Amino acid sequence: MPSLNQGHSRSRSRSRSCSRSRNGGIGKLDFDSHRKPPSTNDGSEAGTASPHGLLRDDESFLSEVVEGVIERDRRKMRRSVMNLCAGSITAYSLYGHLFLTRLHYTQGQVNVISIAAELGMYLPVPLFGYLCDRYSPRPLSLLSGIFFGFGYLLAAFTYHQGPPMDRGGNGWSYGIMVLAFVGVGMGTSCMYLSAVTTCAKNFGRGKHKGLALALPIASFGLSGMWQSQVGSQLLYEAGPQGEKGDVDVFRFILFLGITLLAVGIIGAVGLQVVNEEELIDEAVDEMERSGVLEDSAFFQRSILHDSNGYGTIEHNGRSISAEHQFDDRETASLLSRNEEEDERKKTWLLNAETRLFLVDHTMWFLAGGFFLVTGPGEAFINNLGTIIGTLYPPPLTVPSSNSAATHVSIVAVTSTIARLLTGTLSDILAPVSPPPTTSSHHHNSRNDHTNGTKASSMLEQSHGSPHPKRFTISRLTFLLSSTLLLAIGQLLLATGLCQSRPSLFPLVSALVGLGYGAIFSLVPIIISVVWGVNNFGTNWGIVAMVPAGGAAVWGGVYSKVYEWGASSELDHFANLHLDSGNVILSAGSVVANNMTSGAEDVLCYGAQCYQSTFWAMAVCSVVAIGLWAWAWRGKGGWVRRGIAV
Repeated sequence: MPSLNQGHSRSRSRSRSCSRSRNGGIGKLDFDSHRKPPSTNDGSEAGTASPHGLLRDDESFLSEVVEGVIERDRRKMRRSVMNLCAGSITAYSLYGHLFLTRLHYTQGQVNVISIAAELGMYLPVPLFGYLCDRYSPRPLSLLSGIFFGFGYLLAAFTYHQGPPMDRGGNGWSYGIMVLAFVGVGMGTSCMYLSAVTTCAKNFGRGKHKGLALALPIASFGLSGMWQSQVGSQLLYEAGPQGEKGDVDVFRFILFLGITLLAVGIIGAVGLQVVNEEELIDEAVDEMERSGVLEDSAFFQRSILHDSNGYGTIEHNGRSISAEHQFDDRETASLLSRNEEEDERKKTWLLNAETRLFLVDHTMWFLAGGFFLVTGPGEAFINNLGTIIGTLYPPPLTVPSSNSAATHVSIVAVTSTIARLLTGTLSDILAPVSPPPTTSSHHHNSRNDHTNGTKASSMLEQSHGSPHPKRFTISRLTFLLSSTLLLAIGQLLLATGLCQSRPSLFPLVSALVGLGYGAIFSLVPIIISVVWGVNNFGTNWGIVAMVPAGGAAVWGGVYSKVYEWGASSELDHFANLHLDSGNVILSAGSVVANNMTSGAEDVLCYGAQCYQSTFWAMAVCSVVAIGLWAWAWRGKGGWVRRGIAV
């Protein structure tokens, strides 16, 4: 069997050369003796001795190289542009609080809308990742445009109709608004995943894999900033003296829907994974070295098939008999069967990668910590408007320096800076795994539950071998430090410091933005390092699903604490007086009573509106640090397997 495995490996190596030719690259078989010579100016074929023909051939070669570089840069630009628009949901806090006053929704209903968007964004991610890996990013990009167009246009016209009938108006049902934001969330997921997966597969094997993933993820964070500025600076409602007022919600949401529909269509044309066959073949080689393929009936049949190499020629990595090589119909039939075989190989490989990912216990520690930190981050971003409002009880008003639009921009900028810094620094400073000897580091990560002794021996060999020492910082060090920043921001709110000093709130937004952005950059990078990029869309999709639960839990907790804070003031303070039809509590809660419609909107002011929520969030961040530290250095962790993260 070893000889068959070696023959199979050589066959796949030749297959990879041919696969590059199929994809427009330049493989060694492009320069064989059967290639048609270039034509001369008079239309005749040039002989092999013609220097002019060779010159034209070199010019053609250089032209193909230049065109390939240009096309690569175009693809990079398309992916960046897509994610510069994909994060529109982060601008929700710019207009979410207006649903309270314009549509007379309760705080709980406003949070349900954001939770619906989070569920639409995170729950289907494994399915979208599966489709992206098995097919290509292009259909997913088109789907994102459809979801965005449907969701935002439906939300815009629902808002335009005014309060629903059960809130004293004649508008559309509240459930329609919830449905619209489910579409927005699904569109966000599709556009984000199609761009990031394309980058991971095209650039994830290189030296700068962290930066390759950080760029599209950072662009996602920037989208909320520029979109919120467009809304507050261009699409605003004019005040009585012509000054800038609140964002014009109808026009702003309409703008988002049309823009993102167009971007999704552009991505459906421009996104492309280059040399995917080569990725698959290299992953099969790794699995073969690790022994995973020994029990695979599918690949044993493939080995026997590829061992019939005598008297044959290679075409796309498959053996075609010499007596049939000039029979076009026979060749076409063989090529068709080979394509089907390649598809089955790809499907088998990706399914095997998914199984190995799910049985790895460290994945569950990684996902558990991700659940604990992303939920609080999402709840903070979605409720920025109402949190800021609690700091300024009447008759105080929120200054422009502390407005929701300002803090959306602060979170977006700091999040982007964190993503770029962590991606770049992790490339420069992260430790590098030693070259594999008898097994690859993927083998160690995937089969630790059965091959722990082999992993330990490999680690001992790597430590014993001479390597030039350099200063390194693990990606986990960056991850744990970023989570600590997030916890500090939560503690500033939990201790009530911001209530007495609202000027500290920009610091809170900056700390949350730095921590949240770095975490969302580092976790997918760690997944690509530990489990590879072949099945990245599915693997990252599985982990990226957990923030849906976190957002639902913490969005609900925040709204319940907020409403409890307001109602407790109504119950315990009797020092009331009427002011223009509103019942105002001197201790800080307001019940804005719309006399004409009978709708009642409860607004809360003071630290009791959020304090206990952020204490619990800070505790969860500390627990997440413990889970990630255990996955890194605990029993069966990545350090013990010899995986350099």
